[in-house]
Amino acid sequence: MVFASASVAKRIERADATLVAEFGRAAARRLGSEEVFISDLAGGMAVAAGPGAPFSKVAGLGFEPIDVSILDIIEQAFARTATPVRVELTSLANPEVGVLLTRRGYVLHGFENVLAKSLPAEQPAMTEVSVARIADSESAQWVDVLAASFAEPDTFDGPSVEEPVDRAALDAVFGQISEVKGLVRYFGWRNNAVAGGAAMRISDGVAQLCGAATLPAHRRRGVQTALLQHRLADAGRAGCDMAVVITQPGSVSQQNVQRQGFELLYARAILIKSSITNH
Repeated sequence: MVFASASVAKRIERADATLVAEFGRAAARRLGSEEVFISDLAGGMAVAAGPGAPFSKVAGLGFEPIDVSILDIIEQAFARTATPVRVELTSLANPEVGVLLTRRGYVLHGFENVLAKSLPAEQPAMTEVSVARIADSESAQWVDVLAASFAEPDTFDGPSVEEPVDRAALDAVFGQISEVKGLVRYFGWRNNAVAGGAAMRISDGVAQLCGAATLPAHRRRGVQTALLQHRLADAGRAGCDMAVVITQPGSVSQQNVQRQGFELLYARAILIKSSITNH
């Protein structure tokens, strides 16, 4: 099992911070470096690339003291791009970080769960669903499949989630995610048709599993289980000792990964500051 210690949380949060940084660099290549702000902050990373960018946020905070002067610069950069400052703060962070942020006007907007599984894992079971990494020529189709899947959210017994469901917005989001360096993308096939997709990124022995979704016509047919098991096997072969999934509390995704042996490690509080305020 994976024990939710502060050192494990710090490692996972650092992996997430490097993912945010990779997104920022991809956005800078597309938009120009003058349009994207990237900064280190207390062991974490901040990226501001506009309000519609999927990784415009601050990640990895909570384990080192925050230099308030750098935080000032980051908040001003977000304001210039009309981007609310989104901080994802682990429950294992130093509580003083949360106190500092709330005093500066950050407001709690929700939570997300961090689950993990030790690797290597068992080999994928033989099912009617086949899984394969996509070719570069299939990037546009991968974006289309993920956007179409997320445009019709699956039902779950949890708090309401304010995520974009506009198809054009989803196409843009997954198009940007697809540009991230080091992201390995997969298709799940069923009855000779693409049934869903997923992605994985490896950082310092941590396999970050993300972007998993199934087209409505293929749900409840084992597509997500096959995609999950295949990525776990790939991560184990690559030398990872831990796989991590981020889910909405009470979601179908959380239920799916817990059935595959993932354990709930900790929650992240989502704190948002809409504009510069006096502090």
